[in-house]
Amino acid sequence: MGCLLAVAGVAVVGAFALARAAYTIDGGFEAHARDWGVILVELPLILCAGLVVPPLTYAAATRWLRPWQAALVCVAVVALGLWGLAAGWNPPQAPDPGYGPGI
Repeated sequence: MGCLLAVAGVAVVGAFALARAAYTIDGGFEAHARDWGVILVELPLILCAGLVVPPLTYAAATRWLRPWQAALVCVAVVALGLWGLAAGWNPPQAPDPGYGPGI
């Protein structure tokens, strides 16, 4: 169950974080806005949290709860983590809609 939760956590967090960091990875016109701090530090830490937090939450919750209740606690913790990530992590975005990737 822990491996399944780890894979699901990485998939969910990766889809969320990579969509928010797409402009930072692409860099915009002539890659002038590429932020290596986001690519090399923030994204790996976010993915590591997605890998580690769900199985640890499940393991801690199964000590006092039934397995299905622990799974619900896992889902709640991941949802709260994504909410906190959305509230606090703001990688650079495109300056305006008309400013595209160039010719």
